[in-house]
Order: sequence, then structure tokens, then C-alpha cells
Amino acid sequence: MRIVFFGTPAFAVPALRCVAGRHEIVGVVAQPDKPSGRGMRLHAPAVANAARELGLHLMQPTRIREQAFLGEIERLHPEVGVVIAYGRILPPALLAIPPHGFINVHASLLPKYRGAAPIQRAIEAGETVTGVTIMRVDEELDHGAVLAVVETAIGADERAGSLSSRLSEIGATAIVAVLDRIATGTARDVAQDHTLASQAAKLEKQEGLVTFEESAETIVRRFRAFDPWPGIFMRTGGDTIKLLDLTALEQSGSARHLVGIDGDGVVVGTGKGSVRIGSLQEAGRVRASAAAIARARGWKPDERIAD
Repeated sequence: MRIVFFGTPAFAVPALRCVAGRHEIVGVVAQPDKPSGRGMRLHAPAVANAARELGLHLMQPTRIREQAFLGEIERLHPEVGVVIAYGRILPPALLAIPPHGFINVHASLLPKYRGAAPIQRAIEAGETVTGVTIMRVDEELDHGAVLAVVETAIGADERAGSLSSRLSEIGATAIVAVLDRIATGTARDVAQDHTLASQAAKLEKQEGLVTFEESAETIVRRFRAFDPWPGIFMRTGGDTIKLLDLTALEQSGSARHLVGIDGDGVVVGTGKGSVRIGSLQEAGRVRASAAAIARARGWKPDERIAD
């Protein structure tokens, strides 16, 4: 089939490669290059780089609602559209162009965790199973009919970054299978039960602040969910320190207070239980042993260390 592919980050690249290996991709649409890093130099998104590597026709429009862009898509005569983490809502006029519409890979078991951060919110909530849903795109957020669901377990210590990589590969295989069924007329649509929908709101940097009033289990789940971004951090003496390599302990301790320092790190009391922190990263410095930083700062057992 003739396919137009919309995607931007690395999560979408495995699907782009799989689809390109089985169908004709007549166009790839990614967001424009953006400045980042030191010097704020322009960097192309992962999908744009992959499209160039594969020799595919690449478009990076600043506006996808303009008639000029819509006309360009129409001239490609796509039979179906694929959109994966493109980063913008597709307008109705665009959705109507391919005769088979658009389909999407969403990284949750819909209707649970609709929205921008399904992987992180599932880990944060303590889910043990997640997966990918292949769905039709309509005018509402993650609302369309389901074409396929693939489940996978979330590892006990798995973080968002590694889970995202796994789900991107699972989604790539699943969407190719669905495209094959669309091509043969055997795809089956199943409506979502919208009464069971839950939302996965976009992550905000300030969510990474840990006060240690939370339970140890909650703090460790947030650490796993917010890795690699925004990470979790504490404030102490007016400084901000990133927390790395966390483990929940049943050992009790006063919230915000240092329980002890050992060879494996520092133990800090929480609202329920305590957490062992293996590494810390002070602002403007590289990560280092939590025990070494604690000693350098003069932290003592039973001292309150978190603002």
C-alpha cells in the first residue's frame, strides 16, 4: 500500500523502518529541526534522520493545516496514513485524505492512559502490565477504534526509557501486521469503552521534586517513571540535587531525615519506609557516590537533609 508516515522522535523509528520494508512509503512528515544542546544548534528529529537514511521523501512543515501542505499530501495519493508520536493534532482535512484513514501506535492499553505520557504514567501508577494499541485516528485524543492490542509485562525495576524502547519495537511489528490486514480487507475495528478512559498528562519538570513525605514505594516509582526526564531531585540548603539509583526499604526513619550512610549509598526516611540512594548529582557536576557527597556535605544520621 501507499503510505504517508507522520512521526518525530526515536520511538517512531522502528515502525518507520518496518513499514518501509513491507509497503511503499510515499512521504514522511516530521516536525522541523529544533535548536538544542550547547550553542543551541539546529538538530533534526530522529524520524527525519531515518527518512533521509532510507531515501524517503521527507517533509518538515511548520504548519500542517495550510492548503499548500494538504495539497502536497493529496498529490502523493496515500492509501493510508500512519502517525506515531508526531507531536501535533492532525486536522480533519488531513485525516480525510487517505481512503483508509490514519492509524496510530499508542503506548498503552487503551482506553487507559490516553494522552502524552502513557509510559511514564503507567509506571508511576504502579502498573505491572502495559502494551501497545493500534488504533484508528479520529478527531478526539486517543479515541478511535482499536485494531490490535499487544500486552507486555513491566519489569519490577524497569524505567521509562527502557520500556519505551521495548514498546517501540513491539509497536513496529504490530502496525505492520495491521497494515497487512487493511490491505487484504480483514482488519476488524473494535470501539473503545470510553467509560473506562483515563488520562496520561504531559510531564512537567516540577513533578520531579521529592520532599520525602511520600512513601518509599511512591518515590521509587517516580524515579523509574521519570527516567530519563525530568528525573527526580531534592532541595537541600537551597541547592538542587538529582537523585539516582534508588531502592525502597522497609526500614523506618523520619521523613526528610538521614537514616545512615553505608557503602551502598545513603538511606533517607520517607513518609512510609525509607529509600537508599546510590548516586547523587549536584548542579553543574557529574554524578557521584551518594555516600561521598553526603560526607563532603557533612550530613549526619538523624539530621534533616531535605528542605
